[in-house]
Amino acid sequence: MANNIEIKDLLDAGVHFGHLTRKWNPNMAPYIYMERNGIHVINLYKTAAKIEEATEALKKIVASGKKVLFVATKKQAKDVVAEKATSVKMPYITERWPGGMLTNFVTIRKAVKKMSSIDKMKKDGTFDTLSKREKLHVERMREKLEKNLGSIADMSRLPGALFVVDTLREHIAVKEAQKLNIPIFAMVDTNSDPREVDFAIPANDDASKAIEKVLSYITEAVNEGLSSRTADANKEADAAE
Repeated sequence: MANNIEIKDLLDAGVHFGHLTRKWNPNMAPYIYMERNGIHVINLYKTAAKIEEATEALKKIVASGKKVLFVATKKQAKDVVAEKATSVKMPYITERWPGGMLTNFVTIRKAVKKMSSIDKMKKDGTFDTLSKREKLHVERMREKLEKNLGSIADMSRLPGALFVVDTLREHIAVKEAQKLNIPIFAMVDTNSDPREVDFAIPANDDASKAIEKVLSYITEAVNEGLSSRTADANKEADAAE
């Protein structure tokens, strides 16, 4: 993994572009290389080192059988995150963060189960016995649940980690994870506080290309963790025979 991180690739993707200098968070100072035309430029060597650190930790979490919940509701990140998380079969939130998603997980699970029960109604014919008005109400409820929670339908327990794009925007998710001691991995731009997360990756979190580049390393690590878990499970199965 480490050898795959090319500074040139990060540069080409625009990962080094920070925010306007007047919008900076002083805690990002160690990760800033210079200032150019009123914009902070991120030190990509530090970014590469932090990606390495994050991917190693994520591999272990995934190999232990836990899931990583990806969180990104900003326009530039939504589609990229949905695609990347789906590619490694991990849950994600790209619509509004449902308050209490982690701290009140039982209630969120009930909402997900409601979605399943509506699907069951459609299969067993119960749905057809409803009036036209009731059908419309149920359909609307199902659509709303699918939009907000469909991507976490398979998440039956709390995630082993959170991966966040833009900690300022996703501050509620960050606070909930902090409360439950769930490790937080995040792309942190020059206007954010890296101390709020466990694994901060200094990077431009406003451009789709930059987000996609960083996520490609992250999802590669998740894949490696999944492969490692499968290999371990096969070894155990062979030993038990």
